[in-house]
Amino acid sequence: MSTGPLTKGWCPGAWRPMETGDGWLVRVRPPLGQLSKAQVVALCDAAETYGNGLIELTSRANIQLRGVTETTWPPLMDFLVAHELVSPDPTIEQQPQCLLAPGWQAGDDTHQLACLLLARGSELATMPSKVGIAIDAGELAVLGDTSADFRVERSIDGSLIVRAEGHACGTPVGSIEAAVEHLIRLTHWFVESGGNDVGRMRRHKVPLPAWSPAKMRPAVSAGEMPSAALALGEHQAGMVYGLPFGRAAATALRAVVTPAPVSHVRVTPWRRLWVKGASGPVEGLINDNQDTRLLMDACPGAPYCAQANVATQPLARRLVPEVKRHSVHISGCAKGCARRSSADVCLVGQAGRFNLIVKGGAQSTPVKTGLSETEVVEYLESLGAL
Repeated sequence: MSTGPLTKGWCPGAWRPMETGDGWLVRVRPPLGQLSKAQVVALCDAAETYGNGLIELTSRANIQLRGVTETTWPPLMDFLVAHELVSPDPTIEQQPQCLLAPGWQAGDDTHQLACLLLARGSELATMPSKVGIAIDAGELAVLGDTSADFRVERSIDGSLIVRAEGHACGTPVGSIEAAVEHLIRLTHWFVESGGNDVGRMRRHKVPLPAWSPAKMRPAVSAGEMPSAALALGEHQAGMVYGLPFGRAAATALRAVVTPAPVSHVRVTPWRRLWVKGASGPVEGLINDNQDTRLLMDACPGAPYCAQANVATQPLARRLVPEVKRHSVHISGCAKGCARRSSADVCLVGQAGRFNLIVKGGAQSTPVKTGLSETEVVEYLESLGAL
């Protein structure tokens, strides 16, 4: 009898790697969501020297190295610490991840909020590793479709609010300092009210405390799809590139930052990189905003992930010419890690074959089950579903 996918309940890090189908997965959190040119080169060197040469960008703007082994992990950690990609203090990694709206500018509210929160990180409550904080204090929120448990945003009247996930409205705060203080206090309320038992704020059905009234709506998102705010191509003295299905060879990323004008790279939760100083297309990355791979989300699948029972990447590549306008999610198991929201077409691995879901997520009810890769393509073609 199948027991289904194993939900580990924790996220891997650098100091706490996760064993997968292709070795250990090591996850790096770029400080403030930004990497210097030298740090990108260092990550490429690390992937090739200590891993399998692949670099992944997650939906929470983290960098993943795959294929690390028990033998290569210790020198990898020395290398990452030396290049200031990982703190030498493992306890720092245990603090909630802070995700910034990628368009932040030095000295703006998003930047100041993040810096102050990082400085006071030790004051945050100890929560499950999946818990995260989104700092989205620009004129319009752009991280609404990105996983987070607590958010700092702008209200419709332009003031700062702190909003708990699962609540449509947030609590107004008078300053950056007040916002950080409120966040810290909310994390302790979360723990004291039993939040650690359910793991995430959206599943925590306890009423908010009286001192944190949810009474002010955030400003409307910049578009139906948040990534519309960061289209591929030229962008503010640089270029935005997409990673096919969230992964690329280290050689491709090294080629991005090799030109002399490149200064730094911003990572995004939309599997796109904003490279300051870059120009022109790069082989191995998505350069065209009309590329249909942007409509597709596919997890690593087998053999890369131990939870997956189907290979997702070959099917994803096979469907690329067929996809025209509809979103497609291909998941190796029912966890659906690659995409949080529903897709027009969702294909989920089960017992070595695929279940087909229409307008739903990986855990929705399928309309067709037990399909081979070829049967998936033929069935979708017969429906005209792509």
